[in-house]
Amino acid sequence: MKDERSSFPARLKTNAVAVEALLETLLGPAVGTGEIARPANLLGAMRHGVLNGGKRLRPFLVAESTALLGGDAEAALRTGAALECIHCYSLVHDDLPAMDDDDMRRGKPTVHVAFDEATAILAGDSLLTFAFDIVAAPETALSDRQKTTLVLALARAAGHGGMAGGQALDLAAEKSAPDEAGIVLLQSMKTGALIRFACEAGAIIADAPAEDRRRLRAFGEKIGLAFQLADDLLDLTADAAIVGKATGKDAARGKGTLVSLHGQPWAERRLESLVAEAEGLLEPYGPRSAILAETARFIANRRN
Repeated sequence: MKDERSSFPARLKTNAVAVEALLETLLGPAVGTGEIARPANLLGAMRHGVLNGGKRLRPFLVAESTALLGGDAEAALRTGAALECIHCYSLVHDDLPAMDDDDMRRGKPTVHVAFDEATAILAGDSLLTFAFDIVAAPETALSDRQKTTLVLALARAAGHGGMAGGQALDLAAEKSAPDEAGIVLLQSMKTGALIRFACEAGAIIADAPAEDRRRLRAFGEKIGLAFQLADDLLDLTADAAIVGKATGKDAARGKGTLVSLHGQPWAERRLESLVAEAEGLLEPYGPRSAILAETARFIANRRN
């Protein structure tokens, strides 16, 4: 009989609980070595932006890609928590009036609504910085070489050549709609860069050969594109109460997406193709990669 604890839903939930517990501890009031103080209002805003549920998909990808290659699970958990801090910082800033101007995130008021705009900006800044603190800290049981590699890869995934650059392209797209190549570039940066890192990180943590790192990086690129395509479909078809944030905003702003360019049937076929390509990259790992393959299917078929 199959152990239910090894199923995809159970593993996703177990990892989310572990990440939430670690973030709860890391974002506690205790002042860390070298820190001067943790202002209560700022810390409260950081916690509001991070400790609000969610699937914790990016940390899950770190954990599963690490497990695939036999890496240290605790180091993967801490790296996943760091990545989640960066993901949540991006959401805090993305929700600001100067950017996407959203009042709801995961069914709750966004940080700038619950606190104020200035505090939301500082909370995002602090979460971004704290991510690198988590990776570099002595508690992350990796060699200095591995930590340096992770920090470099994460910085490039998050910065102007990755996610932040993608956000800049996304803002520009509201004034001048990009062509298909431009849309793919934008999405591969804004959404795909952190997902690609999440998969590649497992090879770094496991100190795996370069081929494994290349293969998992490519897998991350495929599922990153699938994630955004599924997100665009949800924006078109889903109910805001189910998704936990406003929907229909891309169309209202005239923002170009692959769905608006090619239509829903094409997007659904393209999702199937991306999942098949992602699964093909995992074939050399055999049954060990079953959970990652199921993650790819989950990303393509998600409803929130």
